[in-house]
Amino acid sequence: MFLKKLELFGFKSFADKTEFVFEPGIACIVGPNGCGKSNIVDAVKWCLGDQSPKSLRGDQMTDVIFNGAEGRAALNMAEVTLIFDNEDFALHSEYPEIMVTRRLSRSGESEYLINKRPARLKDVRELFLDTGVGVQAYSIVEQGRIASLLSANSVERRVVFEEAAGISKYKARRNEAMRKLERVEANLLRVTDIIEEVNRQLRSTKRQAGIARRYREHLDSIRDMRLALSARNYEQAREKERQFRDRFEEVDGMIESQSTQLDELGTVVRDTEIEMMRVEHDISDFRERL
Repeated sequence: MFLKKLELFGFKSFADKTEFVFEPGIACIVGPNGCGKSNIVDAVKWCLGDQSPKSLRGDQMTDVIFNGAEGRAALNMAEVTLIFDNEDFALHSEYPEIMVTRRLSRSGESEYLINKRPARLKDVRELFLDTGVGVQAYSIVEQGRIASLLSANSVERRVVFEEAAGISKYKARRNEAMRKLERVEANLLRVTDIIEEVNRQLRSTKRQAGIARRYREHLDSIRDMRLALSARNYEQAREKERQFRDRFEEVDGMIESQSTQLDELGTVVRDTEIEMMRVEHDISDFRERL
């Protein structure tokens, strides 16, 4: 496994797309001070996932984007691509060639790509575990790095030795597993709190459900009683209606009978009046004769 090519565009002093091709063996980049040799090392570190603007000799991460020069406008994006030969499959991938790309825009949007497919920073770091390639690995020794390693404490040296021994991957996985366990424990505590709260709400809900059930039972009982009362009132009204109808028919019969009797009495009265007139006439004649 070795670095085959480095492609830069918009990274620091590389305003134009620039390619560095590395053949197997020793490669050297020479040039005067200020020509951008250190920017190449910064580009490699940045593409591998360096998150510290200070280690890239800047104040903020967007400082790695070409900021313009005399007669040249600033760019809005920086992109660096590392192409590795992986024919020995030293990297944890099934592809014989690995392309790692990092992009950054001035808006702060950043993305990683592995073989032109979107990836996470975690994926990039896991790809190079135990290979010696990485931001803090021993494969990148920049200015002052030797002195810092010699003056480093045992903990800092141990990181380099573990990377060289090939156990960093397992330590990283163990640390990740421990973090996951801590998150799981925190989630369990949270779930326990949620379960207790839900149980309290459930007990309250059960009481409310019991009250609502009893209220429904009483409401149904009241409805049944109202229906029974309405039915009884209806039957009573029907009975009274029948009684009034019978009474009305009886009174109507009496009125009809009285009307008949009244007609008969009228006839008698008329006959009597005729008889009275006849008697009065007879009396008048009698008086005249008398």
